[in-house]
Amino acid sequence: MPGEFSARRLKKRRKKARWKETKYRIRKLNLREKSDPLEGSPQARGIVLEKRQIEQKQPHSGLIKAVRIRLIKNGKQITAVLPRDKAIKFVNEHDEVVVEGVGGSQGGAVGSMWGVKWRVVKVNGIALEELRTGKKQRASR
Repeated sequence: MPGEFSARRLKKRRKKARWKETKYRIRKLNLREKSDPLEGSPQARGIVLEKRQIEQKQPHSGLIKAVRIRLIKNGKQITAVLPRDKAIKFVNEHDEVVVEGVGGSQGGAVGSMWGVKWRVVKVNGIALEELRTGKKQRASR
């Protein structure tokens, strides 16, 4: 049992020992924000570099339609999924898209998608869902 006047020493030891805890270190050094390509913001704009398909994790099979994007704000590259059916038809290379997080726990991937943490929301300023359902049309040049 610690002595009557040992509170300062106990606090100091506890403070030092906490740096061994991974979650504490990540939180205190802001490592999540530093490693996040979106830099803490909820959405970001980017340019489509290529369309690709990702295999699902076990036990599912099938190909997830996704795009490789270079973010405008910092030049980092990310892979974003195109949600729902036939959405990939409305995105071409060099289009400007807006991406947001997919909503996995602690900013991670969802379900059977390998490391895909973002989804496309808008294409050239028009919501992807409106393009997909036919409510709006792509601007033609």
